[in-house]
Formats: sequence, structure tokens, C-alpha cells
Amino acid sequence: MTDYDVLTIGNAIVDIIAQTDDAFLATHDVQKGGMTLIDTARARQLYDAMGPAVETSGGSAANTVAGVVSLGGTGAYIGKVSSDELGTIFTHDIRAQKVRFETGPLAGDPPTARSMILVTPDGERSMSTFLGACVELGPDDIDEALVAAAKVTYFEGYLWDPPRAKEAIRKAAQIAHANGRQVAMTLSDAFCVHRYRDEFLELMRSGTVDIVFANESEALALYETEDFDLALEKLGADTKVLAAVTRSEKGCVIVEGETRIPVAAVPLARLLDTTGAGDLFAAGFLRGYTAGLTHADSAALGAIAAGHIIEQIGPRPQQALKLLPAAAAILAAVPA
Repeated sequence: MTDYDVLTIGNAIVDIIAQTDDAFLATHDVQKGGMTLIDTARARQLYDAMGPAVETSGGSAANTVAGVVSLGGTGAYIGKVSSDELGTIFTHDIRAQKVRFETGPLAGDPPTARSMILVTPDGERSMSTFLGACVELGPDDIDEALVAAAKVTYFEGYLWDPPRAKEAIRKAAQIAHANGRQVAMTLSDAFCVHRYRDEFLELMRSGTVDIVFANESEALALYETEDFDLALEKLGADTKVLAAVTRSEKGCVIVEGETRIPVAAVPLARLLDTTGAGDLFAAGFLRGYTAGLTHADSAALGAIAAGHIIEQIGPRPQQALKLLPAAAAILAAVPA
């Protein structure tokens, strides 16, 4: 099997994105800035109440691998959809972005997952997610040859919500390490961290996970502190290889043991939608990391990808990121 730079595993979701205001969130009891799991009835109620929306394939890990490929890397994806209209849309979209996707779909219920994403004028996104077919992702969906062929297998912390997915991730990690590969995870959001703090720490401290991606609030939540420097110190001790912590307009910090590498954010022409910003930062960093670039250049590539996605509606690149002048300048150092 051909080698891949990055294999990602995640919840295969179609995003339904609408712009709104804080009053709508309050009226409909939507928790601002996080991801809330909802049932079918709630999904229908919110969908009916939303204004005009854009439907686009999403899912955190799927966004990341789409970004890796858009930056000129190679990628594959494992995620569960159903044999329905949204499942067909998701499958078409990710394959059209030249990502390998071969996970078998469900023949019937539950339907393909969808997430109602409400974007307020400050660019913050509030997600109400119906997991649908995602809950059926399990160990049988892990392709051993595919995991063995990927330099890095990356998964989203959101997978700790559907129970069988945990078994799938542990299986994938064992295969990756047995083949000399690495495993990365994103903490996904602070609410997810609060739900699974002890399990996430166990994944890190046991060496199941080599690389951790987090934003500032997630890092603070992981260690139940308001002291950012303390959180970085603990991350440096707990991660086997490194951690990358994003801080919005403050840029990011790469943590490797006791080493700290700060990298500036990219100035924005406009802020439209923060959906996918963390996903695309991970994409840029992993593209550089798997190509052998320095941590600073990899993080800069992540900042460029994240900055670009914030300036559009939707979490997937709408143009080839490798052609952005700033990205191309960094990628020029990658051996042909």
C-alpha cells in the first residue's frame, strides 16, 4: 500500500452552518462556543428554527485531512456514514478532495450525522451535533494496512463520546506503534476535556498518544488550572513527543519537553467563521511535520491554514492551500 502522510479518524458529519446572534442562542438554549450532543427531535427543532444555512461536509478529523491534502500532502480517512443522502454527499466531498475514504457505510439507521453550527458576529461557533451513524464506528472499521501505511494517525477527542470508537482508536494506536508510526490527537473542545479528562491524560501518559493538539482553554481545562505556563509545563511532561497549543490572535506554542517554541498568528483581513480553525492548524502542522520541516515552520504553516479558513464560511479549504504565497514559501523547503 502507498504510504500516506496522515490518516485521520473521526466523526463523519455534514455541517449545517447559519449566521445568527446571541439572542437566538439564548432563546433556543444553545451553549455558546462548544459542542453539545443532541437527539433527533432536537436536531429537527433547531434546523427548523435556523435561518438560511450552508450545508458542507465537515467533522473535525475530516477537515484536518482535507487540509493536509490541500497543502500538497497525502491523506486517508476513517469515519462512519449511512447509505443515505447526507452519507453520499460526505463520501463524494472527501473523495473529491483526493482523500482516500473506504469505510463501509451502514445499510440503514441511524442516519448520517449532522451538526447545526450557529456562527455569531464575533465569529464564534456553537455546535449542536447529532452523531447518528458515527456511534457505529468500531474496531472492525480499522484497516490495519492503512494505519501501518500512515506516518501519523490522528484522531479527534470527540470520538470518546461514541463508546465503540474508543476500542477502534486503541486498536489503531497499537497497529501504528507496532509499525514504527506515531499517533496524534486533538482535545476537540474544553467541554469534551471536562467529560474525559482522566482518560485523555491516561492516553498521553501511557504513550498511546505521541502528539497532542489543544487550544488554550482546552489545555487549561486538562489540568484544571488558570495558569497557562503551568499547563504548558505539565503538557511537556505528559506528552511523549510534543504538544501544539493554539491561542487565537496570540499565535501558538509548540511544547517539546522543556522547550517552548512560540509562533505568531497570521493577520486577518476579516473574521467570518472560526469553524475548522483548529482543524486546519493541525493540518498545516502535520503537513510540515511529516515532511520533515522544523516545528516552527510547521506551526507557521498551521497558522496560515487556520487564518485562511477563518476568512471563509465553512471548515474545508475552497482553494488549494499549497498555492497561498505564504504557504508556498514554507513548502518550498520540502524535498521533491
